[in-house]
Amino acid sequence: MFNRPHWSYSSVNQYLRCPLQFYFQRILRLPQPTVGSGLVLGSSVHKALEVYHRSLQKQKPVKADRLHRAFLDSWKERESNSTIEFRKGDSREDNIAQGISLIEVYLKEPPPESIVAVEKEMIFPIRNSLGEYLETPMVAIVDLLTREHGRLAITELKTSGRSYGSFEVEDSLQPTSYVTAVWETFGEWATVEFAVLVKTKTPKLQRLPTVRDESDLGRLGDIVQAVERGIEAQAFYPNRTPLNCSTCAYREPCENWKASKRSRCGDTTHGQRMAEVSQC
Repeated sequence: MFNRPHWSYSSVNQYLRCPLQFYFQRILRLPQPTVGSGLVLGSSVHKALEVYHRSLQKQKPVKADRLHRAFLDSWKERESNSTIEFRKGDSREDNIAQGISLIEVYLKEPPPESIVAVEKEMIFPIRNSLGEYLETPMVAIVDLLTREHGRLAITELKTSGRSYGSFEVEDSLQPTSYVTAVWETFGEWATVEFAVLVKTKTPKLQRLPTVRDESDLGRLGDIVQAVERGIEAQAFYPNRTPLNCSTCAYREPCENWKASKRSRCGDTTHGQRMAEVSQC
């Protein structure tokens, strides 16, 4: 997408969540033999809602059947390129039915108005708490950008197996990166709302608003700077948790990993490493 080295929320968050997974995927670029069904379902729902929002933006009516097809087309494309790993007791048919149900839940909501952009891609500088801009910029793709009561409003679409707690939104770096992107691109402060489609027996939609201030933007820069230093020091280690490991594609190389092994990026420059991690 962007040729120059850059950060993204997903790359920073992956390093914070599990540095070794970051190393396997973004430095060594090991092939991923499987992809979790939850990720495929989420990206396919996301694709269908992108079609919905773009139709609204063009003021064109869209039928639910078209969104269902967009979901299925996205699912089948991932299916043709990857082996989908299902959780115990889960199935392809259950996931597809659940995805359709989540789309229907979203369609029951009042449609967004005053759409400014859908899937807006932005590359922007980030600065630390001292006001110093970092060498490597960040990239963000905002799901939905609207104007509400004269202010820009960001909507981040999520699918989840459980309801979110407010702390998961308040402490997340993702809204901070989006607010920074909009500020650096449009020169306006934006609000953020997580729209979480919850995959419970009776699907539901959570709407969780959050705000950010200048200190949050500086903290984002501090964290990215710390991650850069960690990569420079080759600080790659496993963080084994049920959440991290249950659908990780790198379970086998993780089992075989030893801290004494010299990383294959050991002789690369900082610029080359940043180029290697420039994957959204």
